Parts: sequence; structure tokens; C-alpha cells
Amino acid sequence: MRLTCIAVWTWLFVLEGLFQLASCRSFQSDKCDGSLVKDCESIPPCLPPTVTDTSLRLSALRSLMDSHNISVYVIPATDPHLSEYIGPQDARRAWITGFTGTAGTAVVSKMKATLWTDGRYWIQAERQMDCNWELNKGEPTIIDWILNETREGDIVAADPFVFSIVEWESYKHPLHQGNRQFVVEEKNLVDIIWAGDRPPDPTDDIFKVPDEFFERTWQMKVKEIRAQMKENPYQPTAVLISALDETAWLFNLRGNDIPYNPFFKSYTLLATNFIRLFVNESRLPQHIKEYLNTTCTTDMCVQLKPYTDIRKDLQEYVQGNVKIWIGQEYTNYGVYEVIPESKLLINKYSPVQLTKSVKDSTEQKGLKAAHVRDAVAVIRYFVWLEKSVPKGNVTELSGANYVNKLRSEQKYSKGISFETISASGLNAALAHYSPSHETNRKLTPDEMYLIDSGGQYLDGTTDITRTLHWGTPTDFQKEAYTRVLMGNIDLARSIFPTLTIGDELDVWARHALWEAGLNYMHGTGHGIGSFLSVHEWPVGIGSPHTCPLQEGMFTSIEPGYYQDNEFGIRIEDVSVVVKAETKHTFGGVPYLTFEHISLVPYERKLIDVSIMNKEQIDWLNNYYERIWRTVSPELQAQKLTEEYYWLQKHTQLFSHGVTVTYSFISLAAALLGSFLLQGKIL
Repeated sequence: MRLTCIAVWTWLFVLEGLFQLASCRSFQSDKCDGSLVKDCESIPPCLPPTVTDTSLRLSALRSLMDSHNISVYVIPATDPHLSEYIGPQDARRAWITGFTGTAGTAVVSKMKATLWTDGRYWIQAERQMDCNWELNKGEPTIIDWILNETREGDIVAADPFVFSIVEWESYKHPLHQGNRQFVVEEKNLVDIIWAGDRPPDPTDDIFKVPDEFFERTWQMKVKEIRAQMKENPYQPTAVLISALDETAWLFNLRGNDIPYNPFFKSYTLLATNFIRLFVNESRLPQHIKEYLNTTCTTDMCVQLKPYTDIRKDLQEYVQGNVKIWIGQEYTNYGVYEVIPESKLLINKYSPVQLTKSVKDSTEQKGLKAAHVRDAVAVIRYFVWLEKSVPKGNVTELSGANYVNKLRSEQKYSKGISFETISASGLNAALAHYSPSHETNRKLTPDEMYLIDSGGQYLDGTTDITRTLHWGTPTDFQKEAYTRVLMGNIDLARSIFPTLTIGDELDVWARHALWEAGLNYMHGTGHGIGSFLSVHEWPVGIGSPHTCPLQEGMFTSIEPGYYQDNEFGIRIEDVSVVVKAETKHTFGGVPYLTFEHISLVPYERKLIDVSIMNKEQIDWLNNYYERIWRTVSPELQAQKLTEEYYWLQKHTQLFSHGVTVTYSFISLAAALLGSFLLQGKIL
């Protein structure tokens, strides 16, 4: 009887194990008890509840790889337009790994699967990936890993439509040197196994920006780009427009295909004698087709082509005596490789991207108006926080949701412009942190709070960061915050010649921090669109993407400081490049400066004016006067009395008294030291 019982129980355990294998559920140890810590060494493995089981997916992918004689398959995290944000149907890397962070590349061999991502996402990746995956935190590089996992002659493959030109070449050359083949696989293997579970492409209508929000019609923009083609000494016959914001801007059209960005999936081939828009035609209502002149055949009529025909159409076009102008940054390798080198004109950015970066008077007016209404939403949020945080009922997530709601109530709102960064205490030390249910912290009066958020409006895109404290900050927190603010002000006050590269101004934002041995490890500024992308290159500061600055460009100014495991500080404002008032104009070239269009006061209790100079305080007081003059009427118009008095209190001017005393003592000390060195005082 005893032997019979043992046999029965043995078979029950076997059957349970077989059932788990058949259903592809990972064995889960009872000792895990919902822990967020993954332990693949325990038997059975201990997995967080946030993990995605990828066993079946990897098995199907490897079977497909075998049928194509592929040893390694590379899966980036982008889409065919190399977008910063992607639609759910393009989230292949996330689906195959379970890891949903925006940055990272997955590589699958016959026996292993590894993810490369930067340090911002290591904790998230460990919590989301099962034991089928390894997380690489540095060495080896992807290329070295592939060389170790393959033999000479093996095939490494990837979808060329999700690689930039530079990225593809960065794989191709070293793999060829190692006698491995890096080949184009036009049909994405992940799409094949994802099949019916893959989210469908969007089908909702593409819409036109209302007339009052744009100055240049699409016909005017086409003529402007064609004029640049004619002036170019290489005489291009066509411009290939690949980035989604370029086509949206060119035609004054918008869509809802990408989270936080009003874009639609498309390419445009703008030639000297025709215009072709590659798009899902069923998404264009009849009035939009009429708006684009799709029924005629002249050079100012838009020919509609299926989105998937771009590669085939280019192959046909290059048979003639043509030259195609492309921007390297946003053209994928899949379309690039079908254009013969002799028929290519390559710049880092396309002429559309550069033209779009200089805003016309209507776009400037709209961006400024959008920032006034956006300031109202942020001020309402700050008033609410002051009352709610001491009660202990606000978390990072509930705060983010509430500020998003306040923006949605403003005129012309079309949603948020990126995932809100709502970070309390040590979470704010992660520069790009966004709250989740696993990391959500309660806001308290004793900790600093960083809120980085923005909105999409029909007349403009916004992005602003403020750092708050409701209790008593430490002396170091005040010093760090003030030095970040000094960097923001110094850069905003800077005067520079037209066509100065943004990178050359980066030192202004860092100098006050450097004086105290402090710094930050991210760029200082990025361009911003007009109801387009919140990160609009090539405008920026402190980034390799930047271009020469011109009047009418918009950029963020956002220095910061991050104390590991304690707090984070960032002060971000959007500014427009304007003409500076200078006594002279050397060489007849106008000089430029910045004007903040973000209009929310800084955290007063974190500002130590004793370490600021007179020019910085004067700038701050002038800025506060402009905030009050510009935003208070809008608060009154919206009948926001409490917020009106809050703004009145928080834009009170700063006194120079402390600074004058500090400056006098510093000057006296310097003079005394000089006299001592010269032996004039015994």
C-alpha cells in the first residue's frame, strides 16, 4: 500500500510538471511570495509576478531561424521611421523579451537570448524578463557576443527597415571582418510568429491642423523645399522624407499612430515634378484627398501610394537620371540600400527637418500661447499638491494622473507630449524615471519632488520640469538647486553670434555646478515641435545632434543634479532664440540670445540668493514680472482665484541685500589677499 501511494504521488508530480510545460508556465517556487527579485538559480526559479513567459515565442523564433539557416537574429526597439516613440504594432523587442523599456536591443542565437540596454533600465529588465533571457550590463559588446556565439560562415540576420544606415554599417563591417554574413531579412521574423496577436495598424482618420494654427500652406512648403533642391550644387531631383514628423509638418496633417506624438505612418517622395505620399489611403477622408489635390497630375498634386510600396517605388525611380536627397538620421537601411550610391545625396538631416526647425511667426505665436495655458495647468497642480501632500494621500502615480487631467481641461488640448516623470525622493535621482505600480512612492513634505511633464495642443507642444519641496530642505539641497538654477539663468542670458552650434553653449549651464564639483550626465537641451515631437532634432544644446542656432528656433534649457539614492533636481524651461540687443554688431552679423516661454515660478524655499550674482537675480526678477504679467490674466479669465493669489505670492521679487553683502565680503577678501601677496600689509 505504501509503495502504491508513493507511485501515485510520483505520477501526480510528473503530470503536474508536464502540464506546466505544455502550458509553457514557468516553474515558480513557493518561497518567492510575489518578490520582485528574480532568482534563476533556484529550483524551481523564483520569478517576479511582472515577468513575461517567452518560452513559446523563442521556440517559434528559433524554428523560423532554422528554416532560414539563420544563426543569430537581431531585434532593435524602433520602427521603420527610427522614431523615439513607437506604436504597439512595432514593439517587437518588447514582445519577444517582455521588457518594455524604450531603449535596448535583443539578440537571439540558437541557444541563448540576450538583451543590451543602458543602466536606466536594468532593474526594470530584471523584473520583466524571464530566465530565458540574460541581461548584458556592459561587456561583451553585441558584436563580440555574436562572434562568440557563431562560427565563420554563419548567417546573422535582421530586418533592415528597423535599422538606421549607420547602425546597419556598424554591424555589417565588423561581422564581415569576422567572416560572418550580415544579411537582409525583409520579412520581420518576429512579425511572422507574432501573427494574429500582433496589434493591427491604426485605421482612424488622418486630420488637418486647423487653418488658424499654420501660416504656410503645404503648397508653400513644397515650393520652399524645391527651391532648396534647385539651389543645391549637387542638383537633387527628389527628397526622400522618412521621419514621421517631417511628412506631418509638410502637409499640415496629423494622426494618432504614435503614443504622445500626433503622427501617422507614411513616407513622402518629393520630386521636382511630382509628389508621392505613401500611406494607407483608406485613412484619408474625401475632404483630405481634395485638400491634397489627389485627383490631378501636375507637379502640385499629391499622388497616393500604398505605404508598403516605398521600396519598390524607389527601385523604379532610380532607373532614370535622378539623384535622391536623404537625411541619414531618419532613413532606414531598407530603403537606403535600393538607391545606388551614384544617385544618392546624403546629409545628416533632410532639408525638411532643418526647415521645420525654424518656426514661422504663427508657429511662434502658437507655442507661446500654448505655454501660457500649460502654465495654468501646472500652477493648478502645484496649488493642489501644497494642500494634499501634507495629508499623505498623494503618490507619484496619482500625481502624474492628476497633472495629466489638468492639462486635458485646457483649450486645444490633444493629450500629453510624453510619459510624465513624477519622482519623489530617491526615485528622482534616476534622470528618466517614470512611476510604475512596483516603484510608486508616496509624496511627503520631507522629500524633494521632481515633476517633468508636457502637453500636446493644437497650437504647440510643451515640456517643463520643476523640483519642489514642502518641508525644510538641507543646506546642500538648497546649494545644489540654486546652482542648477544659476546654470539655467546663465544659459538663458548668454549672447552668441548667429549660427553658433548649440553644443558650444553647454558650458554656461554647467559652470555654476562645476565650481562646486557637481555635474549632470545628460544633455542640456532639445528642440521642440509645434504640435509635433517633444524632442525635435537637430536643435539642441549639449548633444551630438545639434545644429547652428538661428532666430525662431525653440529649445529646452534643462540643467540638473542627481544625488544617488537621495534626490534629483532638474529645472527645465522651453526658450525661443531671439535677437539680442548689443552695442555693436561685429561683421554685420546679428547676435542672439534666449527668451523663456515656460512661465511657472521656481521653488522659492530652495533658492539661496547669497550665492547668486546681481545679474542672475535681476534676470530672475524680470522673469517673475513677465510670468505675473502674462499668466495672471489667464488665471482670472479661467476664474482661478486661489491660483491667482498663489502666483502673486510665488512671483514676489528677490532682494539684492544678501547678495550685495556677500559680494562685498568676497571683494574685500580678494583685495586683502592681493595686498598681502604684494607685501603692502605687514
